[in-house]
Amino acid sequence: MRRTRIALFALLVLCAASFSPAAASANAKRDAFALSSTAFADGGMIPKVHDCASSGDGDPEKKDESPPLAWSGAPEQAKSYAVVMHDLDNGIIHWVIYDIPAATAELPQNVDHAYQPAVPAGSRQAYYRGSANFFGYQGPCTTNHTYEWAVHALNKESLTELDSSSSTQAAETAIDAATIATASLRGNS
Repeated sequence: MRRTRIALFALLVLCAASFSPAAASANAKRDAFALSSTAFADGGMIPKVHDCASSGDGDPEKKDESPPLAWSGAPEQAKSYAVVMHDLDNGIIHWVIYDIPAATAELPQNVDHAYQPAVPAGSRQAYYRGSANFFGYQGPCTTNHTYEWAVHALNKESLTELDSSSSTQAAETAIDAATIATASLRGNS
């Protein structure tokens, strides 16, 4: 009986703490960080222009252009951003762009396939090694898969431990270590 009372008391204290103004404020800030695209809705179909151009099916609409992305509600402590794109069905990392300046809140469609793209200035991209080998975005090449773009708010201005020879996996590890908040968007191929 005494243990039951202690357990109930502890549960009440935990519940009260989770409804405190500080906890509500922290949850509101976490919930406020959001990622979106004008190309497709969260959970929607990814347009062909964002599919990989190396699928070999000859479709001229597949251009391998990164989708436009925009985020809002990021923590004030963010010193830079990074975006990582995964194929959730096979775990492949399709895109990593990092060292995105803190004043930036969007990426345009078709970010350059370069280690240091022109926009956003100062950003860098990991080298994609897979069905194609180049810097930057590699769009969906497989149908009936779910892809996730995640924007990471980072506690560092630059991931100085990475360079032009860093793999997407090494970049993701460095990003995860510096992440203070994340927002994501999913699309289907």
